[in-house]
Amino acid sequence: MASENDSELTEKQKKDIAKWFLLNSPAGEIQYVAKDVRKVLNDDNVYMTVVSEAFRLHNKSHVICLQIPEGGGDVLISSFNEINENEYLDPRTAKVASVDHVKQVCTKVRSATDEELPSPYIEEYRCALDAEIIKYVREAYPKGVCSVYCVRGKDERGPGYDFELVVVITATRHSPRNFCSGSWRSIWNIEFKNEQQIVEVKGRMQVSAHYFEEGNVHLNAKHESKHSTTFQSPNESAISLMNIIRYHETEYLSSIQASYSKLPDTTFKELRRKLPVTRTLFPWNRTFQFSIMKELAMGMGK
Repeated sequence: MASENDSELTEKQKKDIAKWFLLNSPAGEIQYVAKDVRKVLNDDNVYMTVVSEAFRLHNKSHVICLQIPEGGGDVLISSFNEINENEYLDPRTAKVASVDHVKQVCTKVRSATDEELPSPYIEEYRCALDAEIIKYVREAYPKGVCSVYCVRGKDERGPGYDFELVVVITATRHSPRNFCSGSWRSIWNIEFKNEQQIVEVKGRMQVSAHYFEEGNVHLNAKHESKHSTTFQSPNESAISLMNIIRYHETEYLSSIQASYSKLPDTTFKELRRKLPVTRTLFPWNRTFQFSIMKELAMGMGK
């Protein structure tokens, strides 16, 4: 006969479960989840071990944006600008911010070293693309934040070599009072290939949403795309690449909007019984009386 201790979770199992909940927290909600996890664990030593790792991974995967102290602008937390586990480069201001991942704040800032910054040749391409992406994000995502990083070949001093830039765009909306949160993240790897004189573009886009009024609805949609263009001057390349990114993101957002418009007649019907236990048919022809449908319609600008 099994003893009571046989059903006890090991410390490792507790850590793994707690970490899973933290890593799968919707955008902007990890602090709320952490409070509940701490109460359930009832062990501060285990809790601190878990959050020290989980928060860093969560912050990077969601590409959160933090304010740099003393009005120094913003810094994104991602794997592309990570100097070490607690330091992140903002190439736009040539600053490196030290981050407290659990509190999600910048604690201090320093100037980046020459070794941490791209060469003048690469910086010309990075800066030109950054300027065009800023214009696009201001138009497409009013509350969005973006940055451009060099992830390969940053020390090249002139033409004749390959290098790679990464464009990161993120936009979030948190509205606990309205029981919803959502985020947009897109990452564009841009490879400049000198020998072929082409630029290859690979994009990964992700939309996440959490609606929790009188229920718990999650949306997590992902999409990948590819494109290519010719290797040009910094300014010409920047304009061409911005247009490519604009095109693919607009197409993807339009496809999501089209999917939303079909939800009442397709997906939602599959989630309910044809005839519920109340013996009353669900009024699919009057779905707009329900708050979740109203919110979806408002979110899509209808």
